[in-house]
Amino acid sequence: MASKLNENADDLAENAEINVTPFIDVMLVLLIIFMVAAPLATVDLKVDLPQSAASPVKRDDRPAFVTLKADRTLAIGNDVTSEADFAAALQAQTKGDRETRVLLRADKSVDYGALMDVMNMIQRAGYQKIALVGLEGMPAR
Repeated sequence: MASKLNENADDLAENAEINVTPFIDVMLVLLIIFMVAAPLATVDLKVDLPQSAASPVKRDDRPAFVTLKADRTLAIGNDVTSEADFAAALQAQTKGDRETRVLLRADKSVDYGALMDVMNMIQRAGYQKIALVGLEGMPAR
């Protein structure tokens, strides 16, 4: 708090004015810090990328869905199948087209080894285009 000397009185009178000089000094220092730090926060790399003549990949109109349930039963489309009949059922679902993309869905309680076993079964049946299906949204914690 600032004081003001009064020539006529022996007491010091209080000054009610706000001293903004320290506030302005702090703001100028912060302004300089942000002016220096802002260019460092951005990444700007000049890269001359080559042109591509590739056309977009065509998506399959009717992919084959293979589902591995929590109790480890297999389903192709909506039909439950056994491991012994898996290759024949997958071939019937895709009408023999081995270029059909196979979308693999699995319950999240199924362990990784069981999922890999099903992927190996799909590859042994002659299908190389395998994709995993998941739900979009917030990741599980």
